[in-house]
Amino acid sequence: MVEIVRKSMVSGKIHSMDLDITRKQYSAWLRGTPIQEAMPHLSANEREFLMTGITPEEWAETFSEEEEIGRDF
Repeated sequence: MVEIVRKSMVSGKIHSMDLDITRKQYSAWLRGTPIQEAMPHLSANEREFLMTGITPEEWAETFSEEEEIGRDF
């Protein structure tokens, strides 16, 4: 397990998550290997966090608010 620390692209908050990845997989992704190929065992939520720093909870909060706003029109 590797602790990954990221700044959320949505809120700017710093979050961390323990991911079951190797340094080799992480390096491959940084060098341009698509994340699905470099780390195929990660969930969509884990991949999203790695790429953007957005946690599943933050994602749900952000998009549930947009959906509610959209319903008013």
